[in-house]
Amino acid sequence: MFIQPWDASLDAAEWQTWITEGHDFGILSVNGLAGHAPATVPTHFTRDGNDLLIHLARPNPVWQALEHDPNVTFTVIGDYAFIPGPWRAKPGTPPTDGVPTSYYAAVQFICQAHIVDGPEAKAELLRRQMAHFQPDGDHAAIAVDRPPYGRMLSGIRGLRLEVTDVRAKFKYDDHKPVEHRTAVAGNLAARGQGLDEPTARQQLRRLDRIGPFKP
Repeated sequence: MFIQPWDASLDAAEWQTWITEGHDFGILSVNGLAGHAPATVPTHFTRDGNDLLIHLARPNPVWQALEHDPNVTFTVIGDYAFIPGPWRAKPGTPPTDGVPTSYYAAVQFICQAHIVDGPEAKAELLRRQMAHFQPDGDHAAIAVDRPPYGRMLSGIRGLRLEVTDVRAKFKYDDHKPVEHRTAVAGNLAARGQGLDEPTARQQLRRLDRIGPFKP
């Protein structure tokens, strides 16, 4: 992922906060076997200290590739929107001369994958995930000897992704003047489509912390 200086995360706390604000679904990318394309799997995940926890169905074809090469990337993308050219036109130029772009936030975790196969270890992984996704505890006990989860554990395998590096990007035209970015955020709020509103919030959040940079 190419990251311009003005698109970089200000610090680790910025991307960590963004992740904990509900961005818990991403794409697992695994190196393919010889002659095959890389495998990608969309899935929810849970953070456990410096690790990411996920689980997948045992028949998933990704396991063979993982056993061959445990080096993986897990990518989380959100708060994205297409920015039309007229919104980015320089002052004094025709609106049609503006060049469109995409705004988005993205965090890439570079990881070593460790397969979790023991029944109790898988149950504990699920408990940690459920503590995140259903914190009210409104689910049956996750135990190897009790239904409904006990009999289902054999149908899944867990993954503990040991994070070795993090690349974070917040692409919101932070090299542009504050007035320009404020106007674009207003246009996003007015358009109100898709993820326009959270995209505008990300842009406004960084106004007093970054830029403007020289064009």
